[in-house]
Amino acid sequence: MRHRKDYKKLGRTGAHRKALIASLVCGLIQEKRIRTTLPKARIARRAAEKFVTLARRDTVAARRVAIARLHRKNCVRELFDTIAPQYEGRSGGYTRIVRLGSRAGDGAEMAVLEWVDLAHAEADADSETAPK
Repeated sequence: MRHRKDYKKLGRTGAHRKALIASLVCGLIQEKRIRTTLPKARIARRAAEKFVTLARRDTVAARRVAIARLHRKNCVRELFDTIAPQYEGRSGGYTRIVRLGSRAGDGAEMAVLEWVDLAHAEADADSETAPK
């Protein structure tokens, strides 16, 4: 029985799983959208939402916690300086998962994990700066 089990193992050891989640969240921070399997997307979404909530505090202690867990200062800087301020008035639901269907090779369910509202804001900014 799965009573009170808080996470999925994803067939990995604890250290490998933590590194995978940190890598997925950093990829989401840098690229604004990642394509991965559905179980990984669900776990990465949960972690990313917690990091945004942490980043909204914008204290030195919060930055240190984020650096300790993500292991990349440039990702933490971008999270705290650009992503978190855009969600200041929002109380949760910073990311969305869009299902893509099955992968051809092994049939794994694929999904896109992206920031809510952030992709639209960047697309609008790109269209305004594009030559006409």
